[in-house]
Amino acid sequence: MLSTLTFRGLTTRLVSLLVVGTSAALSASAFAADAPAGNADAAKAKISMCIGCHGIPGYKASFPEVYPVPMIAGQSEKYIQAALKSYASGARTHPTMDSVATSLSDQDIADLAAYYSSLK
Repeated sequence: MLSTLTFRGLTTRLVSLLVVGTSAALSASAFAADAPAGNADAAKAKISMCIGCHGIPGYKASFPEVYPVPMIAGQSEKYIQAALKSYASGARTHPTMDSVATSLSDQDIADLAAYYSSLK
């Protein structure tokens, strides 16, 4: 059997975990609410920096090494946003993508992701 002291300690920890978990959930939903909604039509004025590599079937880049460039048309909106944000933060790196991603606002990223995810 649990002693009263042990039971109180477990209860206190459980309540603390519930408070922290609820706070985290509320923070995440507030953060998501602050994220801009993507506008695929607005992205049409911004895609020129993408189509030179990502719009050519079978294209291979030669800088910094030769590799096939992935097609982004039809990728999920969340994936495109995450990739661009990762390049912008330095968590993911490629010389060309780093400079493109750091030039984009959060709205630009949302718009480009909405545009490319709408293509098939």
